[in-house]
Amino acid sequence: MKLLFNPKIAIILSAVVLLVSACNMNRKPSGNNEQSGEKLEKANVEESVREFVYPLPTAFEATEMLNRIGAAYILTLSNPLSNVERYLTEKSKAINLGIYGADLSYASTYNQKQATIDYMDVSKKLVDALNISGAVGEDIIDQIEANQDNKDSLVSIITNTFYDTYEFLNQADRGSVSMLVLAGSWVEALYIVTHITEDTFQNKEMVKIVMDQKASLNTLVELMSVVKDNPAIAETLSDLSLLHQTYNSIEEGAITQSQMQIITDEVYRVRTKMVE
Repeated sequence: MKLLFNPKIAIILSAVVLLVSACNMNRKPSGNNEQSGEKLEKANVEESVREFVYPLPTAFEATEMLNRIGAAYILTLSNPLSNVERYLTEKSKAINLGIYGADLSYASTYNQKQATIDYMDVSKKLVDALNISGAVGEDIIDQIEANQDNKDSLVSIITNTFYDTYEFLNQADRGSVSMLVLAGSWVEALYIVTHITEDTFQNKEMVKIVMDQKASLNTLVELMSVVKDNPAIAETLSDLSLLHQTYNSIEEGAITQSQMQIITDEVYRVRTKMVE
């Protein structure tokens, strides 16, 4: 499999995780052990895929905006590669797969070729460790590379990949894994944005990037709340609770320096706990 430096690869594979999470949100719990809920309609999935191919998922959007406003790439902001050996539980592996995925988006956005290779490698280690490598075809990256400028083909590829991933996770009753990955990715993106400079509040573009994460956090919390009986999900929701409260106290189009500081400090705390 070829290693690519095009950020669209990380973007599109992240979209699969997001779609799996969204579909799991629509599943309704039943009183028995059988899975239940709304029928998965391919037409609905394809429509959702078209929405997620353009515009792009949050982790890439955030790092791409940083690049666009001229913020420097800082390797030390990313989770150290050596930390991958620490993650022994399913929760820590899933969350840090999301974190390394955001670091991969960050590196590829800035065309950091060696870092892109490195974060692809550690991400693959966690995918293998989580036993989810079988969910995605080995040639998926080659397919995406060959069709990256053809939206219709990308939609078809992602739709099929989504079906495979959805079936894989839910047949194994592991839908919560995708939500933990998503949580890690969201936290890492916000951590990078809020710690790339000490003067975030003085930069209007940076402030906008931070404020724009409110909607995605609300979606994430909504997704995770559906399966909050899962201990790993419940703990992660608890970790995100102060961030969630702070974001929802922000008035439309305005944020105070105090609120920005709370978000900066709290995402540092949550992210530190996740990567340890």
